[in-house]
Amino acid sequence: MAKKQSKKEIIIQEAAIIFKQKGYAATSMRELAEKVGMEAASLYNHIRSKDEILEEICFKVANQYVSHISSIEDTKESNIQKLRDLIQLHVRMIIADPNEVSVANNDWKNLSETKKELYKTIRKGYEKRIANLIKAGIEAGEFKDLNVSVALFTLLSSLRWIELWYKPGRDISPEQLENDLMTLLINGFQK
Repeated sequence: MAKKQSKKEIIIQEAAIIFKQKGYAATSMRELAEKVGMEAASLYNHIRSKDEILEEICFKVANQYVSHISSIEDTKESNIQKLRDLIQLHVRMIIADPNEVSVANNDWKNLSETKKELYKTIRKGYEKRIANLIKAGIEAGEFKDLNVSVALFTLLSSLRWIELWYKPGRDISPEQLENDLMTLLINGFQK
């Protein structure tokens, strides 16, 4: 049996849907309150501000990515398998929670300056860890001798479009999407 969501979790989930549709800046607290069936003033019993919602969403997604790459790095798998696991992680996160991933990808620039700097630090650290995986694959002779930055940002861009395009009911299942992306991306890296 699924755990019952708290009112705060429901608010954040609904906010992610609205933020994805309209953007963070264009969304009002009144709109959000309407969506969750309460008065705007009542929202503040569960959250401090719209900024808090954005922070919760962005850092939840960022921390999930960091947690997953840590578990991938800790394995004794080949670099090619680690890359497969990383691709699988991205596809599954986007399919499981497209609204929150979209908000983290597109609305993080609306974070307060302090939170934005922290988010950028986490994001750059994550990118560096992927770059290190690519370098290790090249050095081990598993990957083609690619420019690491080009490989990194091509990989991330190839995964990012999923949240813009994929919706349940498309003519491709999540499993087939994952398999097709895996084939295309791994073949680009593998020697």
